[in-house]
Amino acid sequence: MAIAAATPFPVSFALLRRPNTRWALKRLAALASSPSPPPQRKLIIYSKPGCCLCDGLKEKLHAAFALGGSDSLKDIELQVRNILDNPEWERLYQYEIPVLARVLSDGAEETLPRLSPRLGVETIQKKLAAAFR
Repeated sequence: MAIAAATPFPVSFALLRRPNTRWALKRLAALASSPSPPPQRKLIIYSKPGCCLCDGLKEKLHAAFALGGSDSLKDIELQVRNILDNPEWERLYQYEIPVLARVLSDGAEETLPRLSPRLGVETIQKKLAAAFR
C-alpha cells in the first residue's frame, strides 16, 4: 500500500481487489514514476482569408514545424485565428496581419516581432525556437 500513498492521484481500491493485483501495483508504480508531459506551448497566427502575406507565412510556418533538428518546433501547437471571427481581433490587427503571438504560461499573449516574408524556412524555425526559450 506504500505505492498508493506516494501516487499523486486517487487510487481506486477496486483496482487493487482485482485478481491480478500485482499487475495493478506495477501499473500504479509506473504511472507515479513517469514524468509529467511538458507544458504545451502555443503559437497563434492572426490572419484573414485572401491575405497573401498571411497565406505565405502560414505555408512557411507549416514547413518550419515539419523540420527537425535542435530548433524543432514539434512541441508547439499552432493555432490560426481569422480576425473576421472576432470584432476585437479585427480592431487590433486589421492593419497589421499577419501577427504572431505566443501564449504565456498565465494565458496572456505576447506579440512576436514581425517576420519578413523573405525569410527562409530554417530562419523562421530558429527565430520561433528562440522566442520560446
